[in-house]
Amino acid sequence: MRVDIRKNGRAFIITFHSRAFDSDYERSRFFKELHGWKQVVKDYEYRRKGVLDEVPHVKIADSVFMVAAEHMKRMEEFFRQWEDKVECDMMEIMIMNRRIMRKLMDENNNI
Repeated sequence: MRVDIRKNGRAFIITFHSRAFDSDYERSRFFKELHGWKQVVKDYEYRRKGVLDEVPHVKIADSVFMVAAEHMKRMEEFFRQWEDKVECDMMEIMIMNRRIMRKLMDENNNI
């Protein structure tokens, strides 16, 4: 997936960690809504999309990823739904280095 930051170089780094989920089910639901999941029904396999399937991003670590500024509204909406269970920090950054910008736009790059 490509993070397109060519327009203005603005991006956000999002970090999150859980405060306290009421159950394993609730924790699982959060991660399924964020990352999506694979559902198997008899002989059929379905891919259920999560927010990050819809939003171009670059994964930096397990609970850290970067998105272009254009997609921040969607990410804020998602984390607002979970604000009592998940602590989220969003830091705006400006990508000035063209070499780094190319790395971020390369779909096959693993940072």
